[in-house]
Amino acid sequence: MKQILIILIIVFFSCSTSDKQFSEEQWHNHVLHTDTSFLYAPHYKNGEFFNPWMPMKDRSFFHFLKWKFSNNSYSYTEEEKNYLPQVIPNPLARIHSLGNSDFIMWVGHNTFLLRIDSIYFIIDPIFSERALLPKRLTPPGISVNELKQLTREIHVIITHNHYDHLDEDSIKQLPKQSVFYVPSGLKNYFISLERNNVVELDWWQEFTMDKKFKIVALPAQHWSKRVTQSTNSTLWASYMLITPKLTIYIAGDSGYFIGYREYGKKFLHIDYALLPTTAYHPRWFMHYAHMDVHEALMAFEDLGAHYFIPTQWGTFALGEEPPGFPALDLKRKIAEKGFDQKRFLIMDIGEIKILKK
Repeated sequence: MKQILIILIIVFFSCSTSDKQFSEEQWHNHVLHTDTSFLYAPHYKNGEFFNPWMPMKDRSFFHFLKWKFSNNSYSYTEEEKNYLPQVIPNPLARIHSLGNSDFIMWVGHNTFLLRIDSIYFIIDPIFSERALLPKRLTPPGISVNELKQLTREIHVIITHNHYDHLDEDSIKQLPKQSVFYVPSGLKNYFISLERNNVVELDWWQEFTMDKKFKIVALPAQHWSKRVTQSTNSTLWASYMLITPKLTIYIAGDSGYFIGYREYGKKFLHIDYALLPTTAYHPRWFMHYAHMDVHEALMAFEDLGAHYFIPTQWGTFALGEEPPGFPALDLKRKIAEKGFDQKRFLIMDIGEIKILKK
């Protein structure tokens, strides 16, 4: 037993050595010199999906332990520790007051409700109290029952299978007429939940609905796993939602990668970019799969989008940073860089923004 413990300690610290050498400058240099042709390369082999432009290094259980049990390398002010978005009540009354206007509402985390040309969309719906283990810190901006009062048909966009993005109980509660757009490998899971209207998309595949809208699945730099689904057995994706009025980029979860520059070239006139700002501390552990605020701003510039909407902050505590910290971090960075604040829509829970070009 003593020998096993010694071996575990040796492996633990050997895993830590390279992590301490992590450099943001080297990381960004690596990203910016990636060959964009790999975005179009095969990305499935031996039963697993992968990111061909920059394969993810194996993260062992020892890396997870190091993160969880090492001293916190960041310090936060009391405001940063305690800050959370406000929760705005009476969603139905506020939506009804809009008439037929197109809008986006932040329900919480990566869950957004959109209405464009009277068609309702919802992204990564989670209404549950927990994302497997992490407990919700702010309530949803609209309930499932209220949602059902708005519409009996909703188009549901799923970015990947992690529990804070794919919540089984929430999926089961959605209207039966719902249509689900999911990355490759997830269709059978939805059918097992008796959700049979499923459109499964690989990267670069698209679905068009009667010229009313088009959904294009795009690469993201992430990974997948659930208790009942092995690591990377299903795909992860970002999406471009294209309508006659608006083009909206939905990033889901992703680290910073060369894809954003490619999308900015391929999809001109992106109106809104929904970009993740969550779980980015500590950087040595999170940098591959999660952007920090500085990188999210880089991605926004790469995309050439008009408006930036930060996602996934203020609902669950997932990284080392406090859940409300990303919003404060983003506000500081916007001010430091002298950006036009009107282009950054840092929403409260339940807040509604009218969509415009």
